[in-house]
Amino acid sequence: MPRLMLLDTASLYFRAFYGVPDTIRRSDGTSVNAVRGLMDMIARLATDYQATHLVACWDNNWRPNWRVDLLPSYKAHRVARTVAGGPDIEEVPESLTAQIPLIRHVLNLAGIAVVGVDDHEADDVIGSYASQATMPVDVVTGDRDLFQLVDDARGVRVIYTARGMRNLEVLTDVEVVGKYRVLPQQYADFATLRGDSSDGLPGVAGIGEKTAASLLATHGSLEGLLEAAEDPDGGLSAGVKAKLAAATDYLKVAPAVVKVARDLDIPGLEQAGATLKPVPGASRKELQQLSSEWNLGGAVQRLLEALDSKG
Repeated sequence: MPRLMLLDTASLYFRAFYGVPDTIRRSDGTSVNAVRGLMDMIARLATDYQATHLVACWDNNWRPNWRVDLLPSYKAHRVARTVAGGPDIEEVPESLTAQIPLIRHVLNLAGIAVVGVDDHEADDVIGSYASQATMPVDVVTGDRDLFQLVDDARGVRVIYTARGMRNLEVLTDVEVVGKYRVLPQQYADFATLRGDSSDGLPGVAGIGEKTAASLLATHGSLEGLLEAAEDPDGGLSAGVKAKLAAATDYLKVAPAVVKVARDLDIPGLEQAGATLKPVPGASRKELQQLSSEWNLGGAVQRLLEALDSKG
């Protein structure tokens, strides 16, 4: 059965960087721990979850201007340097920044599709592929934002890496409800109300996870909740109404920031080269050479074997 795997690539190479010792370097001193770790992740994930197609989704802009214009606090705590007229520079360890071109090179040699869309995050690329897919989809990420895409009816699930590669969680509708007491399609509204410090979302002051879940269980959506707040018979306490009223400006813009795009103009899977298959001769030879030149250990061979199994 065909199955599409969508990688939140930056989430994975950050996890690889912090999970594999930084002392692993090539001869010129450049760290290669993120390169090595990401290759092992892809080999294992593609094998264990029987992916037939895979897209490494890319942050062409990790903090899109249109999201910042709506909510200036969005990821503001992660900005190392602002750039006039261009994407802000994210605070990333120098030894990881140096590896990103190497990661792109390895993915290209391995025939792994890499897709990004200008002025959008990898999350938006993932959301668009997951929403437009005609086959089951596994989204691999360590970020909760993408729980909003889980959809049993369409076969979309999240492979959640936050607890490490040895403790992967597969999230379907049941798991999302079990964790947060909201349906996946309510998750973006839930995150808007609760807030998320990792993304610079302040949330509604005084409304935490339990209250947000309870309000959405009763009113269905943020839109329904705000309608109830305007209705004298809407069933909301004066305290909750006051909290929502105090956050009016935030609530007008936050949903557009939190919800991932689902309708981007993305290349089809065939056009993107998403079908997993054995690496051909010249590229295979170059990857094998890099194994020793870049001190990549057995990661190259494990990736090649995983791709060979797709032939």
